[in-house]
Amino acid sequence: MKSGGPRKDAAVGDHLTPHVHALAALERALAHSPGDLRGLLEEVQQALQEAMDERQLALRRYAALFDAVPDPVSILSERGVVLDLNKAGVRAYGRPRDEIVGQPIELLNPDLPGDHLDPVWEALHRGETYVIEVTNMRGDGSRFPVEVHSAGFEHQGEHCIVAVARDLSSRWQAESRYRLLMESIDKGVILFDRQLRVVSANPAAHRILGTAGNGGSLQAMLAPEDWISVDEHGHPLTRDQWPASVSLQTGRIVRSTIVGLYHRPRGRMIWISTTNVPVYGNGRDAPDHVFGLFSDITELKRNNTLFDRAQSLAHIGGWEWDRGLQRLYLTDEATRILGQNLPMHDMAELLECLRLDDRALLQQALLEVIDRQVSFELELQGQRSDGHSFWVRMIGEAEAGDVDAARIAGTVQDITARKQAEETLRIQARTDPLTGIMNRDAVLNDLATRMANPTHCRVAVLYIDLDRFKIVNDLLGHNAGDELLIDATRRIATAIGTEGLLARFGGDEFLVVCDTRDQADQPERLADAITRAFSTPFRFGADEFPVTTSIGIARAPQDGLRPQQLIQNADIAMYDCKRRTRNGWQVFSPALAQRQHDRLQIESRLHRALDDDEFHLVYQPQVNLHSGQLIAAEALIRWRNTQLGELRPDIFIGHAESTGDIVRIGLWVLREACRQVRQWQDDGLGIVRVAVNVSYRQFVGEDLARNVRAVLDEFHLPGSALELEFTERVLIEDAPDTLRTFAQLREMGVLLTIDDFGEGYSALNYLRRLPIHGLKLSQLFVEGVPTNRSDVAVCEAVCGIARSLGLGLVAEGIESEAQRQFLTTLGVSVGQGFLFAPGLAADEFARRLALRAKVAVGSAQR
Repeated sequence: MKSGGPRKDAAVGDHLTPHVHALAALERALAHSPGDLRGLLEEVQQALQEAMDERQLALRRYAALFDAVPDPVSILSERGVVLDLNKAGVRAYGRPRDEIVGQPIELLNPDLPGDHLDPVWEALHRGETYVIEVTNMRGDGSRFPVEVHSAGFEHQGEHCIVAVARDLSSRWQAESRYRLLMESIDKGVILFDRQLRVVSANPAAHRILGTAGNGGSLQAMLAPEDWISVDEHGHPLTRDQWPASVSLQTGRIVRSTIVGLYHRPRGRMIWISTTNVPVYGNGRDAPDHVFGLFSDITELKRNNTLFDRAQSLAHIGGWEWDRGLQRLYLTDEATRILGQNLPMHDMAELLECLRLDDRALLQQALLEVIDRQVSFELELQGQRSDGHSFWVRMIGEAEAGDVDAARIAGTVQDITARKQAEETLRIQARTDPLTGIMNRDAVLNDLATRMANPTHCRVAVLYIDLDRFKIVNDLLGHNAGDELLIDATRRIATAIGTEGLLARFGGDEFLVVCDTRDQADQPERLADAITRAFSTPFRFGADEFPVTTSIGIARAPQDGLRPQQLIQNADIAMYDCKRRTRNGWQVFSPALAQRQHDRLQIESRLHRALDDDEFHLVYQPQVNLHSGQLIAAEALIRWRNTQLGELRPDIFIGHAESTGDIVRIGLWVLREACRQVRQWQDDGLGIVRVAVNVSYRQFVGEDLARNVRAVLDEFHLPGSALELEFTERVLIEDAPDTLRTFAQLREMGVLLTIDDFGEGYSALNYLRRLPIHGLKLSQLFVEGVPTNRSDVAVCEAVCGIARSLGLGLVAEGIESEAQRQFLTTLGVSVGQGFLFAPGLAADEFARRLALRAKVAVGSAQR
């Protein structure tokens, strides 16, 4: 594009449609006679002439449009050279067009930096319009502000910029006049946005509101928590009732509204008359700002009735003490707040109604005003004539110019409700809402205070956990669980009396803190008392539930120098008690901490054991107690770890359940046992069934039934080849899922047996509803028969239950001939134990199957 004539083709599109048609016709005609070609050439000549006419017309339209724009418009090259300028630009810059076109844009704006085009092209490449305010220069050297909007386009392969400059001189002059007006007007003017945030305020607004010279923002000075606003009758105004808010909501001018503003921090009351005017943005239906104009009319509002009314609503009264006359003046609201039957006329009478310590505070504050000309602000507590306590916030200072402080005046505000609310919050912050005793944070703070004092550091912590609480909570619901926690709190509180501090530490866990300076065995005595308190079962309707406690004891300083360390060690002791016996207590020792460390080591290695192929199965024969014939096997898992050695399941299964690893491990056991049965059957060994232990964690959801179906299908086994043994805990963990899973397993033909029946919570009502096949008599009871009467009674009861419900019965842990004979007389037909064989490796078990020999009684391997 040449600088002298850019309008020939700038921003003009090509008009080649006639050319295209003509050339197409030419191509067609070449295949015909010369006569046709002559006619075609005439058509081409006519089409070219039409195209040139259209181009000239487009150029004229472009020039007319370009010059019709009222703002200066310039076309710039990629490097900022002016390619074209419209008539408005020529007028604005006061230079001939030829003097500008072809020159760099810096001619019009000498202040531009060398890289000024970089941000322009960055914005244009993002597809954005670039907007900037700059000062341009006319030909005579005068300057004027403009707002430039730039956009990019491409013409004949070159990148160009079109820039439109809007003269801001009028706007700047208007803004300058606005600022001058705002600064000179004696009325306060505040501009609010739609959220009633302060956008701007003039000096008069600062002066009237008393915020001038404070260094803080006006927004901070107008914080709602610092101001109480009332209407002219003294009624409190909500934020939505402020005149500015009403103007925003209605879109109308709210004229001459009287508002009272009380500034809490300074105790100052201001009355203003305000008019609020909504401001609408361009094209908006609702106002987006509002101007608040106001005058100080405080002097006009000295009417005592209205003033006292406002003070009453704000619970604020006024007082003045004339030291020369020894006279105290109180407003009606101040007299009401102090709650005395007779008016007070002397400072001594006011002091008399205050608490003794607060009298001294007020007397000292008054002396400070007299001696040092300082103001004061105090929160004081006293007692009214009716005996009720009150709290007041009292502010006082000498009157302006009173160098001798002959008259001291201020306000008194009733803050009783606030103090009561603070006390309620303080109590709530320290109190468990369900039980009403101390909560976790409160007891931790109390314990930290005790342990920080060298003379009180000999304390002990009892960490209490309720055994079987989860059973009751899950079985009967959270309401029953809450009742149990409340009753448990009552029992513990009664047991410890005044000898310890009781707190709920979370869930079903409690903490007792006691002093051990005078009685070293105090923790053990309290633990015994708490244990006895739970000897009686909890009753819910007609049902009884035995809930006991597991208690861990730790002493300071030997078991911990910090609260968290002491509690952690008590928790370790409690966990050991719960793991071993429950219904008792355990004192912390370093050995317990070591065992806890060992447990963590087990859990850490257990998580990797399956991936490291550290598990294997052994198979314990199940035999006919009458004939000794081997009829089935129970698959028992073993763990062989390079650091820990060979571990039995009673050592690691509990950890696997607590960490959730039992789900993966259980699936591996199920699959490995079924694979082994398939192999034995393929080898012609007539094993009928294998029993596999299933954790309660595997019953959560519906994965167990799906997994069993998949494994049986994988190894082509019927459901009758598999027996699943589960503990009574399964019956109460998730009843709906349990019933559904049992039904699905029963449909597959899988045998279902309750393992260790009688050890846990015997949910007998479930036995009638569940599609189970049998019960397994726990080794815990078998080992005592036939000599232990209690074990004999339990075995007889379990056998009776099995018979009455038509269930099969298997006894485990048979180690003597006497036990076998006793169980046979009870009608138990199947058993297992060391009397017959321990858990056998798969090849040894296969050898016994191959021999088909009866297991000789008394010749068992141990």
